[in-house]
Amino acid sequence: MDDRAARLRQARLAAGFETAAAAAEAHGWNRNTYASNENGNAPYSWRRARDYASAFGVRPDWLYDAQGAAVGAGAASDTGQPRPAPVIGRVGADPGGEVLLAGGQAPPEFAPLPPGGTERAVALRVTGHSMRGLADDGALIYFEDQRTPPSPDMLGQVVVVELDTGEVLVKRLLRGGAPGRFDLESVAGPTRRDARLRWAAHITAIVPPWQARRILIQGD
Repeated sequence: MDDRAARLRQARLAAGFETAAAAAEAHGWNRNTYASNENGNAPYSWRRARDYASAFGVRPDWLYDAQGAAVGAGAASDTGQPRPAPVIGRVGADPGGEVLLAGGQAPPEFAPLPPGGTERAVALRVTGHSMRGLADDGALIYFEDQRTPPSPDMLGQVVVVELDTGEVLVKRLLRGGAPGRFDLESVAGPTRRDARLRWAAHITAIVPPWQARRILIQGD
C-alpha cells in the first residue's frame, strides 16, 4: 500500500468507520472505487482527496501528499510558508470551455497561492488557443473551490461552474429563461441555454503563460 492510500485508511479508521465498505455506504461513494483508492490499486485525484478529507475531518493537503498536519486550521504549512494551490485540471482544448479534471495517475502540479487566495484556492492550466482573449495557452486560471450556488455579482462574468450533469466549465454566466436556469456563453463556441448548476466560482486570478512556467511546482 502506498503512503497516500495508507493515509486514507488512517483517516477512515480515525473517523470511526471500521471497514472501507461502511465508509463508502455512509457517504454514497462507489464501494469498488473507494476500496481501490484505499488499497492503492487506483491512486485518487486531488478532487477526490477533497471529498474524502471533508468526510473524515482531515486536511486534504495532508491526505493527498502529506503536507502539513492531518488536522488544523489556516493556510500555512508547518514551515510557516503558504501551501500551494493544486492544479486540478486543464481547460481550453476545445471551444466549449470544458474542464478536464486531473486523474490520479499523472504527477500532481501545484502553483503558489494568488493574492488573497485561501486554502481553498485551486488552479486550471489553459491548453490550446480557444480561450484567447481571456487566457492564452499555458496560462493559469485560479478560483476558490467553495462549491456555492451562483451569486448575483457573477452575472455577466466569466466564472467556473459545475452543471447538474457533473461537467465543469469555464463560461460567462448569463441569466436563463427560467428561475434557477442560466445561459453559459463560451469565450469561443456556442452558448449553452438554460443550464442547471451545482455551483459557480469567481475567477480570482489569471497568470500569463511565461509566468506560469516559472512558478509551477511538480509534485511526486
